[in-house]
Amino acid sequence: MYDVLIVGGGAAGFYAAIHVAEANPKLKIAILERGKDVLAKVKVSGGGRCNVTHAEFNPADLVKNYPRGEKELLGPFHAHCSGDVVAFFEDRGVALKIEDDGRMFPVSNSSQDIIDCFLKEIHRLGVQVLKHSSVVGIERQETDQKLWQVTSIKKTYYSKKLLIASGSNPKIWKQLQHLGHTIQPPVPSLFTFNIKDERIKGIPGLSTNAHIEVLPRKIYQPKITIPLRSSIAEKALLESDGPLLITHWGMSGPAILKLSAWGALLLNELNYKFRIRVNWLPEYHAESIIHLLFEIKEVEAKRTVLRTNAVDIPRRLWTNLVRAAQIPEQMKWADTTKTLLQNLAMQLTQCEFQVIGKSTFKEEFVTAGGVTLNEINFKTFESKLQPNLFFAGEVINVDAITGGFNFQNAWTGAYIAAQRIAKD
Repeated sequence: MYDVLIVGGGAAGFYAAIHVAEANPKLKIAILERGKDVLAKVKVSGGGRCNVTHAEFNPADLVKNYPRGEKELLGPFHAHCSGDVVAFFEDRGVALKIEDDGRMFPVSNSSQDIIDCFLKEIHRLGVQVLKHSSVVGIERQETDQKLWQVTSIKKTYYSKKLLIASGSNPKIWKQLQHLGHTIQPPVPSLFTFNIKDERIKGIPGLSTNAHIEVLPRKIYQPKITIPLRSSIAEKALLESDGPLLITHWGMSGPAILKLSAWGALLLNELNYKFRIRVNWLPEYHAESIIHLLFEIKEVEAKRTVLRTNAVDIPRRLWTNLVRAAQIPEQMKWADTTKTLLQNLAMQLTQCEFQVIGKSTFKEEFVTAGGVTLNEINFKTFESKLQPNLFFAGEVINVDAITGGFNFQNAWTGAYIAAQRIAKD
């Protein structure tokens, strides 16, 4: 018999257990973990460095990084935000640092420091961790409906309060459906784009700022056939700005990952086959870049186009785009025609690619989906349908762009649920 059972030995589960135990040391608490190791996602986060949170300390700005959960998290972030997480770890001897893009990591650059901190605190506070305890049943105890009966593959446990911090676990979602909760079907939320195209072939690792748009579905035409002045830009379904990284399999980087998060449901509906339009020079549009190219033609008349690299993009990308514009390798600027310069302008500012699939972003598999948000009281993270049932982390239909924001959702939900759980 326990006072509190926590399903899930990940970030949210451990953070909640520590805060419950600190707020009410009398409570008997146990964490049920299905695997042989706890905190597995913490270990691989950030390439093994653990992107703990993000240096955005204003709740109103922080919520803007959540495609699902923006409105619901505003109040919770006022109660427990990034600064509180930083203080939690630093009070326990784990110093954090802020990188240029706002992501926060342990100064040691090792996720093991976060794991060791949690394990030390759990041991100090007397919280039990029960591994190899995959949960196969959650229901009310027959003779006492106030008690939760949680059945694992090993044995049956009873508790007064239950916190679900199991992440995107379909088996647990199914149990919650039996309790009356609605589950938004999960789809991938953070992923990279698979693209096979000569314009990005042979240049993996190249990164540059770009503006990217997801275009409506139609038959893909790689060749530009419409004259520049008469072309009408298609209205984008989604768009984002930022660093774009060319990879062996296509495109990644913050700008692509933002699209994958905000467009998780839409791109799933498109079966991850869609067109994107890339502007490699976000400060220009097609009309303005053509004027620049004509100016360069006058100034660099005797130089070859291929070797000039006339704009601020990586040289290897410039070379590929010049070739894609059908400009011969030995052609000098003086010999370029209006049509060729229009082709180049379109490759630079309206460069279309066909996406043919997706790949998981590193080891950080994040989903959109989970317990429907209108069934949760976000002042306590308690179920509106089942008293003394709480949620934290990715089990609910909240997800974020990459950068430490998904962990922040886990920390905040776990903390608020813990405060309510510890009261009675």
